[in-house]
Amino acid sequence: QVQLVESGGGLVQSGGSLRLSCAASGRSVSSTAMGWFRQAPGREREFVAAISAGGGARSVADSVKGRFTISRDNAKNTVYLQMNSLKPEDTAVYYCAAREAGLFTMTRDLYNYWGQGTQVTVSS
Repeated sequence: QVQLVESGGGLVQSGGSLRLSCAASGRSVSSTAMGWFRQAPGREREFVAAISAGGGARSVADSVKGRFTISRDNAKNTVYLQMNSLKPEDTAVYYCAAREAGLFTMTRDLYNYWGQGTQVTVSS
């Protein structure tokens, strides 16, 4: 079993930056792909970014491309989401997810473990 705990969310003004962290415990996630998803009120949970087990492959959603970067530190069992140039439409609960496979996917249902989420609010 893998437990995931997100941190780093908060309130920020439009144009600001935040870095989210996802700390894994229970076992090493160095062989698992990791992803970030978000869910705004009244909307479905959507893909934001993902990274392969070794970190060599990654993807971000078109809506955040050029602004968000996903990275991982397998020695620390942690995944990060650097968010720059934040917009009010980025406001959501952000979730970290782990997949029992080395290759990432943008499909929410293919992730096996989820964190509790961290709130990100961007004011205009």
